[in-house]
Amino acid sequence: MSDAVIEKVDNDGVVRLTINRPKALNALNSEVLSALEAHLVELEAHPSLRAVLITGAGEKSFVAGADITEMRDKTPEEARAFASQALRTIKRLETLPVPVVALVNGFCLGGGCELALACDWAVASDNAIFGQPEVLLGVIPGFGGTQRLPRRVGPAMAIDLVTTGRKIDAQEALRIGLVNRVMPQAELESYVEELTKQLKGNGPLSVRGAKQAVHDGMDQDLDSALALETSLFAFCFAGQEQKEGMSAFVEKRKPNF
Repeated sequence: MSDAVIEKVDNDGVVRLTINRPKALNALNSEVLSALEAHLVELEAHPSLRAVLITGAGEKSFVAGADITEMRDKTPEEARAFASQALRTIKRLETLPVPVVALVNGFCLGGGCELALACDWAVASDNAIFGQPEVLLGVIPGFGGTQRLPRRVGPAMAIDLVTTGRKIDAQEALRIGLVNRVMPQAELESYVEELTKQLKGNGPLSVRGAKQAVHDGMDQDLDSALALETSLFAFCFAGQEQKEGMSAFVEKRKPNF
């Protein structure tokens, strides 16, 4: 690891971002958020981006939360500016046109949980701990937790977590739908390799279209969302990707996307 607060590795269009403050358990401060946003702006214009993986340095923490040392003496106006910076950055992550996957080791609390919630899905090691413990500090979640968490796990469970501040382990996070998979920590990297291989083997435009259909359709009534899906489905037939994919299937070979 270098001294950069965000490490970026591009593996042929699958970009891995690592929050690199292990001594602070990768807590989010203004510097981290600024660096993350700068990387995300670059990724928005990445010509051959296929997927983004985001994780934290070390084995103890994905992101332990927002940096309390930085927040402690903020005025209401300064707190609003800090939350706005975080929300803007996290929204850029959420709206990337490609799949975004959180790889969660250890603590995933507060702002870390809110960061993971903005990803399309999350994979947790069996040592992961999740929670929104802000009420224990006399505040509420400020990086989107009160809004994205109920959309992920339902309002009753979200209110449970944000009003008690209790922490849950990886298996409970899986049960309530906060994460998609749980695996031994030693197997997380091999999963990343398989996932990267799988994503590279899929049609890149169709993957983007599928994500767009899900994200945009969630905010529409069912009939409008189905019309959106039909339009995106038909658009797939305008290019070479669909022709190559279906020809490869008929010819019993792997497609060359």
